[in-house]
Amino acid sequence: MANAPVQRMSQLLAKTLRDDPADAEVLSHKLLVRAGYVRRTAAGIWSWLPLGKKVLANVERIVREEMDAVGAQEVLLPAILPREPYEATGRWEEYGPELFRLQDRRGGDYLLGPTHEEIFTLLVKDQASSYKDLPVILYQIQNKYRDEARPRAGILRGREFLMKDSYSFDTEDEGLAKSYALHREAYQKIFARLGLDYRICAATAGAMGGSKSEEFLAPAEAGEDTFADCPNCDFAANTEAITYELTSVDASDVPAAEDIPTPDTPTIETLAASLGVPASATLKNLLVRVDGEIVAVGVPGDREVDMDKVEAHFAPATVELVTETDFAARPDLVRGYVGPRGLEKVTYIADPRVAPGTAWITGANKAGTHTRNVVAGRDFEVGAYVDVVVVQEGDPCPKCGTGLVLDRAIEIGHIFQLGRKYADALKLDVLGQNGKPVRVTMGSYGIGVSRAVAALAEQSADDKGLCWPAEVAPADVHVVAAGKALQTELALDISGKLAAAGVRVLVDDRPGVSPGVKFTDSELIGVPKILVAGRRAADGVVELKDRRTGEREELTVEEAVARLTA
Repeated sequence: MANAPVQRMSQLLAKTLRDDPADAEVLSHKLLVRAGYVRRTAAGIWSWLPLGKKVLANVERIVREEMDAVGAQEVLLPAILPREPYEATGRWEEYGPELFRLQDRRGGDYLLGPTHEEIFTLLVKDQASSYKDLPVILYQIQNKYRDEARPRAGILRGREFLMKDSYSFDTEDEGLAKSYALHREAYQKIFARLGLDYRICAATAGAMGGSKSEEFLAPAEAGEDTFADCPNCDFAANTEAITYELTSVDASDVPAAEDIPTPDTPTIETLAASLGVPASATLKNLLVRVDGEIVAVGVPGDREVDMDKVEAHFAPATVELVTETDFAARPDLVRGYVGPRGLEKVTYIADPRVAPGTAWITGANKAGTHTRNVVAGRDFEVGAYVDVVVVQEGDPCPKCGTGLVLDRAIEIGHIFQLGRKYADALKLDVLGQNGKPVRVTMGSYGIGVSRAVAALAEQSADDKGLCWPAEVAPADVHVVAAGKALQTELALDISGKLAAAGVRVLVDDRPGVSPGVKFTDSELIGVPKILVAGRRAADGVVELKDRRTGEREELTVEEAVARLTA
């Protein structure tokens, strides 16, 4: 085994902090800054210090090894990209304000790459001409750029972040399915090696497009995604991707619709209280503007509308809530008393819970008036059924009916079967076996490399600091010299022996720093093994501590070297 260099903390560019940064909201942000792994350069822009860069490089290495193992080929594409390919796919506009746009000195339009589907498609179009050139999987590990409106949570939500993005190119859908399965299995190996607790969840494709899509989510309080997990079966999904089957109800015994006076009841709460009915018996109708056109969204009164789902349904159109100006321009729309019965020039969509045959109390489109016994399919028609409610704890599992459990999570990976969306837009064809052009089908697969570092920090840290899994830690062992000259001499000697055996060593040889500070820093930094040259250094005895379990034992130098090099 080759010698490993010894990193001496007396020479390390890193400063640990006792207190949390004032702007830190989540655990990973606090600890990565305090332990000297990263420093803020600007809002959403971070510098990686030597210890942080080592952890980041270890994550990259694991990702690279598993991608290479499935036959993927690594490339590196530019971060500054021309406008034209993104205009061809519509994403120059679809990305909206999240896209970093810039111009060169001649007025040419460019962007900083948020993701690279278009550029990979053009690369394969240039290099592949025949079915014999495919299938192929290409990947890169590169910085991406998105102009987040509210960059927060340290490296979890930044404007610049490191990502592994890979793309598969096949001539048949069966080939795409195989490439997708290869990535799915590779991701499972990657996250297992990283030591991450994760769930594979059904997901929506969003601006990426395509058909099948799954997310790899790491449960953590700091997560911005909410996912549903079934305690009874294998169902798991991002709440934005949960859908329910539409089931009609027999409404033959429901009386005719009847207007009822309900003054001063413009909200579901006041209506339910006035009539003495549960909010679930009422129908809420939210008005939005979709590219300027009014759309009503119907959901049970006890549920909230998930605007992300509404936006996903109408994407890439712009969705906004209606304003006072909209109501003033449409006197037929009465604020607080809007109902689906008799609506004109308004598209009406509804959640599947508003199924044909269900009866509701809802607005009568007249001030101070509601209508009871309003039946979907009898008294009004639904233009489209879309799962648009916010999923709640205990909602039935779409697969088995058991109440779902909700949890927060960090998205660490996402895989998509893109199909031919980008190949169609950029005319990616190869000659097939019959000599005729074949349109290529694609997959897109991402891993948040820098996000994985934050997710690991969130999941593995304890009340003392970071606690890295062995394969991603910045060192294998943290040797601490308690302070005296003899202890420092022993610490450096044992560090050299370990390094000669290929062990990665971080040694705290800082002069003038108290033992208490060094011990606290060793726990904050989070290397898996801590070796202390302390009170028994004169006897050639050191203390070995397991950072994760806290277990300690005294060993001779020879025993410690043998244990750590086994």
